[in-house]
Amino acid sequence: MPLKRVTTENSSNGHLRTQMSKKIEKKIVGYKVVSDEVKAETEAKDDTNIIQMHEKVSRPETLSGSTYKIKTPLSDHAMYLTINDIILNEGSDHEQRRPFEIFLNSKNMDQFQWISALTRVISAVFRKGGDCTFLVEELKAIFDPQGGYFKSGGRFMPSIVAEIGWAIEDHLQKIGLLAKTEISEHQQKIMDEKKEEFESKLKVEPSPASSEFPENAQVCKKCSVKAVILMDGCMTCLNCGDSKCG
Repeated sequence: MPLKRVTTENSSNGHLRTQMSKKIEKKIVGYKVVSDEVKAETEAKDDTNIIQMHEKVSRPETLSGSTYKIKTPLSDHAMYLTINDIILNEGSDHEQRRPFEIFLNSKNMDQFQWISALTRVISAVFRKGGDCTFLVEELKAIFDPQGGYFKSGGRFMPSIVAEIGWAIEDHLQKIGLLAKTEISEHQQKIMDEKKEEFESKLKVEPSPASSEFPENAQVCKKCSVKAVILMDGCMTCLNCGDSKCG
């Protein structure tokens, strides 16, 4: 469409003002005056045309996910935790992977009621949208009055529900909703040196294959791994590096 330069006079101060106008070649069938406010709102709507997770988002025919095996000494049968994810705004700069639903299968029918209730509530929280990462700490804080158990590697689980919380945390870190705390090479080197010094000083025999930390280590309150030793007056965790002195 050709442009035409038009010069007009401002009646308030007599100054000349140059504007660019468009030549209309088709018949006018309607018009609308667009104010600056309406224009700004339209541009804002274009910028916010991003699908956010909410309870009315329909479930696609196919979802991708991950399955985690949970084996506890409290049951002869393992549990299989499956978390399926939905991809929002796929192919755009705002693409995001969110957990959509969770299932927990086991041959142990004694726990069927609370398993069904727990997975339905968690799935509802996932589909509600917003921040769902709070579930991790809430679940990990649940303890069994009859006592917990140690996993391979020395991590203490206060309950089966807590282990489900750890599995969900691993999944949220995998899809990028939770940041994974990593120990630097320098800090890892220091912890390895402390472990060797501790074992040589107390003449502790190497740990069994089930745990890479000394047998007489204590449970860390931060990472729940049995890896805290007393070195130089400080209680130091050989797994996460947490240390308290005095």
